Amino acid sequence: IPDTTHPGNVQIYQDSRIDSIVAMHVRYNRHQEGIDGYRIQIFFDAGNNSLRRANRAAEEYNLLYPGDSAYISFSEPYYKVRIGDFRSRFDAEAYLQQILDDYPNAFVIRDQINFPPLD
Repeated sequence: IPDTTHPGNVQIYQDSRIDSIVAMHVRYNRHQEGIDGYRIQIFFDAGNNSLRRANRAAEEYNLLYPGDSAYISFSEPYYKVRIGDFRSRFDAEAYLQQILDDYPNAFVIRDQINFPPLD
């Protein structure tokens, strides 16, 4: 509604329930560790010494591609090494093409990714 006493100002009237919904959304997001996205899985293994092999695979990746991060996870009985924090499958597939020579068995997988950095 235009404010006729102060030209250029606008007053907004909204249902008070909107504020409570926004507050619930903010509380929910504070507890999220990441967002839905994609990563590239470059390693998985089970059995004796699989954690050691996963650590070695992550270290080798970090040497080949400095500045990127490798994430090690465990989902019984497998240790997995995944890389990247891609918001879209298209971005993940494009990066996969760049690393296929070093990781011919790598593939894109849906995963929780880290929040993008704020500028």
